[in-house]
Amino acid sequence: MNKRYQVFVSSTFADLKDERSKVIQTIMELDCIPAGMEIFPAIDEEQFEFIKKIIDDCDYYILIIGGRYGSTSLEGISYTEMEYDYAISKNIKVMAFLHSHPEEIPLGKSELDSSLRAKLDEFRKKVSTGRLIKFWRVAEELPGQVALSLSKTIKTYPAIGWIRSNTLVDTEVYKELNEVRKENKALQAEVVKENKFQLENLADLEDKIKITGKHNFYHNRQQYSDNWEKVLTWGEIFSLISPYLLDIPDDSSIKSTIGSTIYNLVENKRSSGTTYLDDQIFQTIKIHLTAIDFITVDYSANNKGGKSLFWKITENGKQVMMQMRSVKK
Repeated sequence: MNKRYQVFVSSTFADLKDERSKVIQTIMELDCIPAGMEIFPAIDEEQFEFIKKIIDDCDYYILIIGGRYGSTSLEGISYTEMEYDYAISKNIKVMAFLHSHPEEIPLGKSELDSSLRAKLDEFRKKVSTGRLIKFWRVAEELPGQVALSLSKTIKTYPAIGWIRSNTLVDTEVYKELNEVRKENKALQAEVVKENKFQLENLADLEDKIKITGKHNFYHNRQQYSDNWEKVLTWGEIFSLISPYLLDIPDDSSIKSTIGSTIYNLVENKRSSGTTYLDDQIFQTIKIHLTAIDFITVDYSANNKGGKSLFWKITENGKQVMMQMRSVKK
């Protein structure tokens, strides 16, 4: 039976009309059903209850963040953020698209109020934690990104969708599908519950970690060893090592690369010798970058006829690397 999936599009409205139009057009071209705040461009508390019912009927949720936080409820939370929080609470699969350069957005489409700008920054951080995000700069980039993300999400996380009633054999099939939908949501809720602590407590790119290691060197034909340390943010670490990940290095070589690259930032570093990164620190870096979907680590065949552990940068990691390492005007 042919199914069509309903996709909720969430964003501020007036400043992102063009972007929403392109995204909705893309959704329809994928034979999906778009839904969103076009029903109520100026939303209030009472209308939000109706919006929640629409979200309940949706299979997937797309969030677009530009330069505005948007109108807020009595609690001071924007309706866009409330929609996002509600979709998360209902375990609906979320695809988020964040403007890559908020500082470049025209003044007329940006928040002028400093408190709202701060809330927008916090919202961006919340959305970026624990899930795959995409960055966009101009409206023309969104259709391609949405098409790829939505197609991949549908394939990876197939939802119940909608089926024309005249294609069902009888009402029993409909009842069975409805029960499957309920079971699927219950299972998703259990998975989210089991992983909630981990996802909510992951360090972000601004958090710091102390990197430690040893540096061996020779002096008067005698070998000596210095302990060294360097405090960096996770963003600084990924910015330093991400270009090397394009070559898909093996575990041992990237460990050496991380150690030597960070040691070069240490004050009073020695110009000769061999640098070693603390193994437990290395394992933490590997696990955390995997957890935030910047790398994947898998066993693959090596050039010696055996298998080795290789690091590979993810699409999400590439997007972040481009933002960090590309040269701006």
